[in-house]
Amino acid sequence: MTDHITIIQNGKIILSDDILHGWAAIEDGRIVELGEGRPPERGLDLSGDYLIPGLIELHTDHLESHYVPRPKVRWHPLGAVLAYDAQIASSGITTVFDSLRAGVDVDGGGLGAELIDLANAIEEGRRHNLLRCEHLTHLRCEIPSPGVVEMVEDFVARYPVGLISLMDHTPGQRQFRDLTKYHIYYSGKMGKSPEEIDRIVAEKQRVNGDRSAVNRPALVALARSRSIPLASHDDTTLDEVEQSIREGVALAEFPTTLEAAKASHAQGITVMMGAPNLIRGGSHSGNVAAETLAREGVLDILSSDYVPASLLMAAFDLPRRAPAMTLPEAIRTVTGNPASATGLSDRGEIAPGKRADLVRVHMKGETPVVRQVWRGGQRIA
Repeated sequence: MTDHITIIQNGKIILSDDILHGWAAIEDGRIVELGEGRPPERGLDLSGDYLIPGLIELHTDHLESHYVPRPKVRWHPLGAVLAYDAQIASSGITTVFDSLRAGVDVDGGGLGAELIDLANAIEEGRRHNLLRCEHLTHLRCEIPSPGVVEMVEDFVARYPVGLISLMDHTPGQRQFRDLTKYHIYYSGKMGKSPEEIDRIVAEKQRVNGDRSAVNRPALVALARSRSIPLASHDDTTLDEVEQSIREGVALAEFPTTLEAAKASHAQGITVMMGAPNLIRGGSHSGNVAAETLAREGVLDILSSDYVPASLLMAAFDLPRRAPAMTLPEAIRTVTGNPASATGLSDRGEIAPGKRADLVRVHMKGETPVVRQVWRGGQRIA
């Protein structure tokens, strides 16, 4: 077999609303024909494995774990990007929105100050054709951060941006309404004492509100001026959903309550939840379970968040956890739906004319295993 494929046969091909037992023909990086049964000529035999569209990941900050493998350790930026890219590709992801953080907390946490360093490394990999996946940019904007608006203005002047999310991790609201959960999360993540965390909480609650009141509308205006889709982050209350509606938000990332998810969905805002949440059976922060939203019919997109391999696992597990959902519908949560939410009309579906971003999936019991991955008809994993 060569890297350039023309016919893929004997597979269970997941279409947008059906499963085709047959073959696909690819030419010049695009799907040109599909058929049932045997193809007109022999090709790559899938031996009954699934063939699905390449996964589309809208929110993963997993690059940070490659760049900062240990506390206070910074790895070679390009080396980190290449390792991350290889892991993403081997997970079946062919299009990834690298979630790069803009803004630094009052405690100095996060990688917001190194935003350009990581973006430069990604661009170097792209420029020299070193990357397996297609990398787009999702700017995660910590809106209470001082200087975040200027940081984003500088970034969008240098690089294209495909998505901007409005984040506010002020303790006592949204993801961390429960301060006990905030203490548990940050004591484990940052190794700080309860007294240190109490000081951080007090300082954030003192300054964040005023900063957000200035920075949030500025970031919304910036996104609108450049036609960049907006995502809200951790909407919890109906008031927060109403604010997102007024701002023209297109995507609700990880709503923390069922009422916020339902309200967003009812207003045509696409609802995204974490695949690790689904696999684990609940949120690590104690918020609403992705399975609950799936059963209620208000889950549109899954994101791998911090575990790239979780995306495929969760998609194949969705019909078991939400029996009203078919396998093609479940696969759309990681392919067609994220493509539609971000205007990527050339991918996310196995259909004539679409890009040949494809994944061969073998089932080992109930566990999906990636066997082969192609982007634009070229083998990448």
